[in-house]
Amino acid sequence: MARIIYVNGRYSPYSQASIHVEDRGFQFADGVYEVCFIHNRVIVDLDGHLDRLDRSLGELRMAPPMSRPALIHVMNETLRRNKIRNGYTYLQVTRGAAPRAFSFPGDDIGSSLICMARPHDEKKNNALAKKGINALTVPDIRWARRDIKSISLLPQMLASQTALDQGCAEALLVEDDGFITEGSHSNAWMVDHDNRLLTRRADNSILRGRTREVVAATIIELGLKLEERAFSVDEALAAKEVFVTSTTALLMPVVQIDGKQIGAGVPGDISNKLRQLICDAYGM
Repeated sequence: MARIIYVNGRYSPYSQASIHVEDRGFQFADGVYEVCFIHNRVIVDLDGHLDRLDRSLGELRMAPPMSRPALIHVMNETLRRNKIRNGYTYLQVTRGAAPRAFSFPGDDIGSSLICMARPHDEKKNNALAKKGINALTVPDIRWARRDIKSISLLPQMLASQTALDQGCAEALLVEDDGFITEGSHSNAWMVDHDNRLLTRRADNSILRGRTREVVAATIIELGLKLEERAFSVDEALAAKEVFVTSTTALLMPVVQIDGKQIGAGVPGDISNKLRQLICDAYGM
């Protein structure tokens, strides 16, 4: 089956879809995006993702491409046309096409909207979570507004590829002071030997992940101790457990960092319990 993508008002096969050569997303990475998880044909935490999309647009002084009901229709129609049962949707909004200039174009230039839907192998993801992943620390060279879900992802891409080249599934981004900010495509967590769960406070230094928010709420409901603060690479190496969270991976235990074993070298009890509760909440 040919995959269908929505681009600026049209549903087209991928081979026929196109954007303008002067689209500001193409020339300036002047845009934002969202990725939403789909389970049993339902877009999970949709309002939370669209709230974050609106925030990112506002921080870049961009107007929404259409009303929220219209955008939800586009998303659902895209997954319907692609016959996606379990997978994810990708939304991208840019400032639109205009003659190349660093200044913003006039208000008469409409934004560009792309929506696609792809399948995701939940069984493969679950099998990986049972085993755990290896991670590699990489210097964090990104800009100072990481709270905006910008399509400018070159530093994350380079970090991710560096990790893959070393046989690792994720890169943990580290600032000059030795503290971990987040993963190249995830939020980072650790469990210390007092069973406190630590993750960086959601300020401009990290993206406020939607799965991060779900996990934080679950921790509080369980009566566990949650501490939102930065933790160092040394703390992570000495931790009882480490895991990362993201929309597509949900909660993924990390069993090795820079070739050094974390805890017992297998996914820990707290990581496993939190992942199971998230899966239960999503009906998985």
